[in-house]
Amino acid sequence: MSRMTPFSSPLLLGFDTMEKTLERIAKGSEGYPPYNIERIRASADGSNADRLRITLAVAGFCEEDLDVTTEENQLVIRGRQAEVEGREYLHRGIAARQFQRMFVLADGMQVVGAELKNGLLSVDLIRPEPERMVRKINISVRD
Repeated sequence: MSRMTPFSSPLLLGFDTMEKTLERIAKGSEGYPPYNIERIRASADGSNADRLRITLAVAGFCEEDLDVTTEENQLVIRGRQAEVEGREYLHRGIAARQFQRMFVLADGMQVVGAELKNGLLSVDLIRPEPERMVRKINISVRD
């Protein structure tokens, strides 16, 4: 018996990669670090582009410990703290842990920049308005 998926409809052509992406997201990831995603309504540059801001709580990480990249259609944020040699802890409640948080980006989404302030890493994204275009396809007749 074959598995029926929402993307197996013959009317949805070329969406197989989206199905694989959704399966990868469904597997989930751990909840560290916590994050917010917010829509920013007012744009300083006057553009009508959708603006989003992802803010991660990365207390204890400095700029050198963080890496923000885009890989294919994903925003990947990695954090890796180096162990400081020569420290002797009597109690260690703050672990030097590493993380990788991935966000799938829709087509056209662009990362504008990232800022680290007061233990919060903010990554700004925009999605410019796509051009609306209609293209006429010529029909060739063969007898």
